[in-house]
Amino acid sequence: MTDPIADMLIRLTNASRAKHATVLIPHSKLKFAILQILKREGLVGEIVRRGKRVAKRLEVALRYDEAGMPAIESARRVSRPGCRTYVAAARLRPSRFGRGITILSTPRGILTGREAKAANVGGEMLCEIR
Repeated sequence: MTDPIADMLIRLTNASRAKHATVLIPHSKLKFAILQILKREGLVGEIVRRGKRVAKRLEVALRYDEAGMPAIESARRVSRPGCRTYVAAARLRPSRFGRGITILSTPRGILTGREAKAANVGGEMLCEIR
């Protein structure tokens, strides 16, 4: 697998469109940090670590609104392994007209676009989630 973050985003999107309650994702520290942001923003539910060593997985509970629509409508990988995308703090703008979340990898860790703008720090734009 050349892009594990894109794989995670696709798994989340496909599982939510199929109305699954949970989805299993191979574990990594970066994926866990991104999922923690999604949990803090209210887009996913509980995140549970399962397994040991090589077989470690993250079990993510998906969220839906009252009408049964998924909380995650779409997830798009911005910075890819073949074409990295970096953004300065001054150039950070609201994602999807303020309805989406931009996730960045900064020197201060994994942050949302709003947090990075408030901290006046730029970095690699990992993904946009709506």
